[in-house]
Amino acid sequence: MQVVEKHRCNTQVRIGPLGGEAPMRMSLRWMIVLTLAVCSIGSAIGVEYRELPLSVYRDKMRAAWIGQMAGVAWGAPTEFRWQDKIIPEADMPAWKPSLINDAFGQDDLYVEMTFLRTMEMHGLNCSIRQAGIDFANSGYPLWCANNAGRTNLRNGIAPPDSSHPKFNKCPNDIDYQIEADYSGIIAPGMPNWPIRLGEKFGRLMNYGDGMYAGQFIGAMYATAFFESHIPTIIATALKAIPEGSQYAEMVRDLLAWFRENPDDWEATWHRIQRKYREDPEYQKASNGGIDCKINGAYVLLGLLYGKGDPDRTIIIATRAGMDSDCNPSSAAGVLFTTMGIGRVPARFTAVLDETQKFSHTAYNVPELTAVCEKLMREILSKSGGRVVRRNGEEILRIPVETVRPSALELSWDPGPTAGSKFTRSEMRRIKFPDFAGQMQRAVSRFAPGWRIARCGPDMQPGLLPEWRGRTNVLLTHPLTQGVGCVLSRSLRLPAGGHPQLRLVVGHYPQGDWDLIIRVDGKEILRRTVGAATTTEGWMDVQADLAPYAGRKILLELINEPTGWSFEAAYWAAITVQTR
Repeated sequence: MQVVEKHRCNTQVRIGPLGGEAPMRMSLRWMIVLTLAVCSIGSAIGVEYRELPLSVYRDKMRAAWIGQMAGVAWGAPTEFRWQDKIIPEADMPAWKPSLINDAFGQDDLYVEMTFLRTMEMHGLNCSIRQAGIDFANSGYPLWCANNAGRTNLRNGIAPPDSSHPKFNKCPNDIDYQIEADYSGIIAPGMPNWPIRLGEKFGRLMNYGDGMYAGQFIGAMYATAFFESHIPTIIATALKAIPEGSQYAEMVRDLLAWFRENPDDWEATWHRIQRKYREDPEYQKASNGGIDCKINGAYVLLGLLYGKGDPDRTIIIATRAGMDSDCNPSSAAGVLFTTMGIGRVPARFTAVLDETQKFSHTAYNVPELTAVCEKLMREILSKSGGRVVRRNGEEILRIPVETVRPSALELSWDPGPTAGSKFTRSEMRRIKFPDFAGQMQRAVSRFAPGWRIARCGPDMQPGLLPEWRGRTNVLLTHPLTQGVGCVLSRSLRLPAGGHPQLRLVVGHYPQGDWDLIIRVDGKEILRRTVGAATTTEGWMDVQADLAPYAGRKILLELINEPTGWSFEAAYWAAITVQTR
């Protein structure tokens, strides 16, 4: 429901005779001041408003979050398992109502809640430097542009330079695109706020197209509170980013290709592939399959060809591949906003745990929606809108804005840096968790005498109380796609007997990894640990150390990545025994 109301004022200013007296004497300066003041008043009066009942806002805002949760949880098992290819229909997971609660541990949601928390604690007008300090202090694992930006912040490079291509080699990555949903959710019908918030929070990690991607996503949400026609939502949000950017070009292409062929999404997928993956002109400053343009195209593919159906929207955005949990999350979030929670199928909400906190946040679902409403009211007030009461109901009177996009910048030809550094006092406020130290302490408790190196933060490594029926389990993860995590120990083997290394290792249900055992740098065993090689997720491994009896050796156990999807290793036992 919406009401558009217009107020016009044709105020005129006349400087001349007053009554029968002589003409007024007024300096040119004061004439200008008075004229500007009256014009300002006239402009304020001549504002267009749209109205949205608070109950409708709450309904759509809640649906926006449920859509994100449903999309990311449904697509999670496929993430980056299909690159540059369409996921076969037979490999698309089925939706189960219990999946909705898997979203509480997804970075697609909890990272953007860091930005909400900053505004909740420090106000809408908090500085970009405060935003950077809060992001630097976050304790969750990050990768790509997020990780590069946060590393810069922790090293004293303040925003906006934390995202500048001189310091950040991932400026066009997908990161802010998957974290910008909040910016439109708290600004219904006010697209300039997703732009402003992108300049504050998106600049912590992204530059150019990478930042525009988030501003565009936020503007789609802002539009979806008043518009349900998907092509119109996309075209309206397009006005929020520079028309000369490659990201804007991608959006225009998707709209045109959909008009030309509205029924064959796979044919459009191939057009996307040819231009935005195979043409080097659109791979500049790109980080492969994590680039915002290719993944943004898949968000729009799901929205356009889903044609308002929630299942079809999520399935298409997922089957397009690449970052195939983030993309359906964005698509479903926008679509569900148009629907409102009252029209969202019950299978997406039937078993939602309202009490569970999102990982690394202070929020469960009711607390999240409460802080969004609080910030929305503040944004409305700052934008010249207000809340009125009519027939016992609160109504949001939202001013219609002229959209003002950010300036055009190119990640492959960036402008100068700002020379921004945190001061000493600001650096004292950055007290991020010591991940390496935390992991070493976990390893020392699990297997005294062992050391850990090159462990990445993905999938929240550390000691788990229980995993797949085993207690006190150590989780590790490779540092990067080409660098495995290493557990090592120097020890002297007894001269007598028959020494053996015994391991009990497991894998994530949707992933696998290679176990490599080395002695003094020489590989003595390699096994793939996955669903095809384990029993109920576990594998018993024994390695003969008899050839090294009586010697001091360096023993290394490597959690080696395979296809870079859910590469965590689960260690239930590490022992050296002598028979």
